[in-house]
Amino acid sequence: QVQLVESGGGLVQAGGSLGLSCVASGSTFSINTIGWYRQAPGKERELVAGISSGGSTDYGDSVKGRFTISRDNAKNTAYLQMNSLEPEDTAVYYCTYRGRLGALERTYWGRGTQVTVSS
Repeated sequence: QVQLVESGGGLVQAGGSLGLSCVASGSTFSINTIGWYRQAPGKERELVAGISSGGSTDYGDSVKGRFTISRDNAKNTAYLQMNSLEPEDTAVYYCTYRGRLGALERTYWGRGTQVTVSS
């Protein structure tokens, strides 16, 4: 099992910045991807950003150029820096960890943290 502990989030005015972090612990995989999805009320969950253990990144179209994901492999921690926040970024942000060992792949989810952007 992999446990995910999220921190950060909160309330910020439009145009402001927030940071999220996610620490993975337990039976972690050497090949993995950590990232965030988000879900706003009445909307489907969508990809925010992800970063592999090799450093490859992926971003959702709506956050490209505003959000930056990074990680510290030694700490099994990923960071999401969110700049130029918009009210449309308001959502619950879920950390996700996908580990792979050969043909075995497992995905774990954090409990989520609320991000609210006021206009």
